[in-house]
Amino acid sequence: MDSLNGFTVFVKIAETGSIVAAGRSLGISASAVGKSLIRLEEKIGVRLFHRNTRSINLTAEGILFLERSRRILAEIEAAEMELSQAIKSPQGRLRVSLPLVSSLVLPILGDFMQEYPEIELDLDFTDRLVDVIEEGFDAVVRTGIPTDSRLKASKLGTFRQLLVASPAYLLQRGRPTVPADLLKHSCLHYRFSHSGKLEKWPLKTTENEPELQLPISMICNNIETRVCFALKGRGIACLPDFSIKELLNTNQLVQVLPEFVDRTGVFNILWPASKHPSPKVRAFVNFLSQHMFEK
Repeated sequence: MDSLNGFTVFVKIAETGSIVAAGRSLGISASAVGKSLIRLEEKIGVRLFHRNTRSINLTAEGILFLERSRRILAEIEAAEMELSQAIKSPQGRLRVSLPLVSSLVLPILGDFMQEYPEIELDLDFTDRLVDVIEEGFDAVVRTGIPTDSRLKASKLGTFRQLLVASPAYLLQRGRPTVPADLLKHSCLHYRFSHSGKLEKWPLKTTENEPELQLPISMICNNIETRVCFALKGRGIACLPDFSIKELLNTNQLVQVLPEFVDRTGVFNILWPASKHPSPKVRAFVNFLSQHMFEK
């Protein structure tokens, strides 16, 4: 402990440029600061400061030792913080922004509440690109590649986009065999809330082939509406596989043009960058990472 105190005193002298100021900052006398410095220099066998009655400046060895000392003290602080956080039970309000994919996340969030009853979930479902820092969110779940350097990110899993329709619809309207056949069909579209643009369907095309201007029979900004309308035979929809897994397994919906569809998405969880995330954030990140795409 005396050695650690010596590191602390040495760093404080270097930062303040004064033995008196260092003592004032540490709440000890200038005499105690001076004696601590002398003991440290004697122990390591190196002079750390050039000292006279007017100034105190680091030696070349002192400059090198300062960098190491700061690193040592930072590691000790990190270890203390980590142990302190580890013994605390995750609790308090947790503000989370999630995309409009309730069929995927709601069961998991329910299990999380049961696992961590002292955490109060404050959930905001939106496809708007929220500013995590400025709007005070503890974490967000989003698709795509993270771009905000202020945030840490962890990949939760991947999903595929599929074109689907009900067997009754295909029996009535016919099954498309090439993308151009979609021009004769009812298409159920998704509109991005933040941009107002329609989501492009992930159809493979040749290099010089123009983009298809698909018919629009319905537009909405959520998954559930498109699933419902597709089940009722109102048209063909482009949907993420996790939202229709059981419907595909029971043949209530079937894939359309699977050989012409190619898009994989990624879900990430992001949170404000910090050496020591709070227990509630750490618990939430770990829980979603373990359960969101478990088989």
